Amino acid sequence: MKYIVRITSVMALAFLLGCNSQKNKGEYSHDGGETHSHSTKSFSNTTHYFGAYNLEDEEYGTKTKVTLTKDARVMVTNALPNHKTGEFPNPGNPNTISAQNNTYSFPLNPKYTGKATWAREPGIALNGIKFEPGTAEVVECDTGENYRVEALQDVIDLGLDFNHAHVQPTGAYHYHGTPTSVIEEFDAGEDLVHVGFAHDGFPMYYSKSGKFKPSYKAIDGNREGEDCTYENPHQSIDISVGGHHDGTFTSDFEYIADSGDLDECNGITIDGDYMYLVTAEFPYISRCLMGDYEEARPQGGGQRPRGGQGQRPNATELISKMDTNKDGKLSKDEVKGPLSEHFSKVDSDKDGFITKEELEKGQNQNGQRPQGGRPQGGRN
Repeated sequence: MKYIVRITSVMALAFLLGCNSQKNKGEYSHDGGETHSHSTKSFSNTTHYFGAYNLEDEEYGTKTKVTLTKDARVMVTNALPNHKTGEFPNPGNPNTISAQNNTYSFPLNPKYTGKATWAREPGIALNGIKFEPGTAEVVECDTGENYRVEALQDVIDLGLDFNHAHVQPTGAYHYHGTPTSVIEEFDAGEDLVHVGFAHDGFPMYYSKSGKFKPSYKAIDGNREGEDCTYENPHQSIDISVGGHHDGTFTSDFEYIADSGDLDECNGITIDGDYMYLVTAEFPYISRCLMGDYEEARPQGGGQRPRGGQGQRPNATELISKMDTNKDGKLSKDEVKGPLSEHFSKVDSDKDGFITKEELEKGQNQNGQRPQGGRPQGGRN
């Protein structure tokens, strides 16, 4: 037997929980409170994973135990995948997979708010591996633009394997896109494959037919930015950000309500039950949650998708980047990119220099919220 899943019977109430997603979909395997061992290949549907279970895989070392309390689904896991992975370390990812010591608690009765709350780590797969679609990787331009790099792109090698996953410096293996092997392992023969739980308590699925489409579209037009560089602790690469919005960066996409089947958080209500869909198209995995949820302030990771150009630094940071003679202001010879084209407009007093105050005034007039700076934290 490759690995076993033990389904533990619990109080009758537990059978009715889990977003009501168990309705009319089969019954639990249980018998008078005893614990049974089964091969997951024998399961006829995914209702088992809405109850308590213990997933162990001797080959890969996976140990994930889920128990139910009155209000919560509690997962204790060493976060080792129960499937094959790519080779780590590799040229794009210098880290090695190692066991973790993680405990997660998901609400048994999730509350839908309809208010999108950004989530760096939206959920956890049934095997204990976290979903973390964004990255901490940024391309910075001397002209001020900052572009957050998507994990699934062809410009920068982030060392993802065939599960669209790689490893953080902590040794934590995590999924940035469709978890190929998870889908195969937990496929019960229906179109919707139950792959995990979001942190707000709602379940996460993958549609094998791909019939549920996200509501994100690539932005029209071209990006701006000159003399752009991507850096990590091991290398520095000159990157050209010019050209159309091709999905390399998070800001290449914008949400257009009702343009697809799914909402802003890649969620949908089916037969009265709300759920999230993992998709082959952006955003791949939800970047926000629609249930009652609050995430601790992140120390790194991705950003919530939004339209427009890449992030721009504030006026002080912009002057610091371009002020080559360090006189605290910018001459026309010092500025680059779009700012050089609008120099005379920003130079409101027409003295041939742009000051911090003039930059801030120009940004406010254009509706730009000063922001920027490289995100802190390890590589994702």
